[in-house]
Amino acid sequence: MNALLSVSDKTGIVELAQALHAQSIKLLSTGGTAKLLADNGLPVTEVAEMTGFPEMLDGRVKTLHPRVHGGLLARRDVPAHMAALAEHQIETIDVLVVNLYPFESTVAKSGCTLEDAIENIDIGGPAMVRSAAKNWKDVAVLTDASQYATVIAELKGDGKVSTKTKFALSVAAFNRISQYDGAISDYLSSVQFGDGVADSEVPKRDLFPGQTNGRFVKLQDLRYGENSHQQAALYRDLYPAPGSLVSAKQLQGKELSYNNIADADAAWECVKSFDVPACVIVKHANPCGVAVGANSLEAYSKAFQTDPTSAFGGIIALNTPLDEAGALQISKQFVEVLMAPAYTPQALAVFAAKANVRVLQIELPAPLGTPTAGKSDWQNGRNAMDMKRIGSGILLQTADNHHLTLADLKVVTVKQPTPEQLQDLLFAWKVAQYVKSNAIVFCANGMTMGVGAGQMSRLDSARIASIKAEHAGLSLKDTVVASDAFFPFRDGLDVVVDAGATCVIQPGGSMRDDEVITAANERGVAMVYSGVRHFRH
Repeated sequence: MNALLSVSDKTGIVELAQALHAQSIKLLSTGGTAKLLADNGLPVTEVAEMTGFPEMLDGRVKTLHPRVHGGLLARRDVPAHMAALAEHQIETIDVLVVNLYPFESTVAKSGCTLEDAIENIDIGGPAMVRSAAKNWKDVAVLTDASQYATVIAELKGDGKVSTKTKFALSVAAFNRISQYDGAISDYLSSVQFGDGVADSEVPKRDLFPGQTNGRFVKLQDLRYGENSHQQAALYRDLYPAPGSLVSAKQLQGKELSYNNIADADAAWECVKSFDVPACVIVKHANPCGVAVGANSLEAYSKAFQTDPTSAFGGIIALNTPLDEAGALQISKQFVEVLMAPAYTPQALAVFAAKANVRVLQIELPAPLGTPTAGKSDWQNGRNAMDMKRIGSGILLQTADNHHLTLADLKVVTVKQPTPEQLQDLLFAWKVAQYVKSNAIVFCANGMTMGVGAGQMSRLDSARIASIKAEHAGLSLKDTVVASDAFFPFRDGLDVVVDAGATCVIQPGGSMRDDEVITAANERGVAMVYSGVRHFRH
């Protein structure tokens, strides 16, 4: 048996080669991989010696040869194939170990030139991988170091790689080639190439490439989709953002459903946007209670007060470790999913008695209070792009990751907000960003007091928020209110002021802004503009 090893990432390659050699498998290799194996005392034959043709064109041509591809593609069960190999003195290659030039990591660097990108497009590697993967019954093709242990174990145990494993390796190989080609396509489709652009320059790139190639990996099949007659599965990005829901570790509970995952994502994305201890309770994709506090117990207790009815059977997310006191309080309600970055042993013991509760642990991309300025959306655990499926197409947009600060606010009324109101306005605005449009959010003292979501009329959202506050026994007197989009008429402002709000935040930008400002001055309330809208459909 022969094995050809040619890798860019040399993690574990020496150990694999040693295991192959121990099974009397002849080692073939190229360039730096061959030198590494030889330096570790392994007998290795250069591919150039095997083909009788030297590497050329700075290594661009070394494995594109009939002795390589014939050895990979020949079917051992077809006599004509084996006769052809014998006629041309070609040996079979039974194990191929190849990982590709690091194209993805190269183009991810800020200073990557077009020349750098092009030189990191592998040609011989993908060609060999495709040949080996096509002939999977006869060739084991390894494209990632994580596969080495399984192959070593099977060789030691049975002296061969099982048919099942070879098929799985073939599928993984074709998936890797697809991912690689997709990354190349995405990059080159985004390059703004024109006369006068030098290969040695960092090219300008379009935010939206001429072709986009989704690269997702299935994590699990789900019992059903949004409804029981629908089928569903969960996929994650090939390279998921740190601290995202797909990185969660489930500590206990039933299998997550489609709706569990959708609602959990809404809760987690909202709660991790706060830089102080916070709790978010979500029901049917909308926050029904959000609050900040000194710890998990206080944050949860305040969030629960907003809408205890909707919180029943909801999704709870915390951005701070959950201790026993917080767990004891949360355990009093029916909860579908609980998420936090960490749990004390005592907190986990509380929920151990509630076996059906799905308890997820998700590490935050950065601990609370850690500066995140200057980091990319991905590093901050956020999607850079959002996608919406439509009939035979997709809508692609940059994600709504806007962060509002005090310096961004523009006071447009005679009355000025107090410092306390300004902090509540920022809190209310952050919550409104995660509420389905039309969104109206009343807040006070770092706590939601009433949430109106998803109505065709902004007036109805405001009325629903008031009704919910009344049912929860909460007074909206002297609250602040956030509207995710501008008030097109003064009637929207009048409704929230009639409910008790004394300070309003909205984007501004309506043709009737002057009318709404006049109304605010007449009613004696403060109003600030954020300058941005947060529609969430």
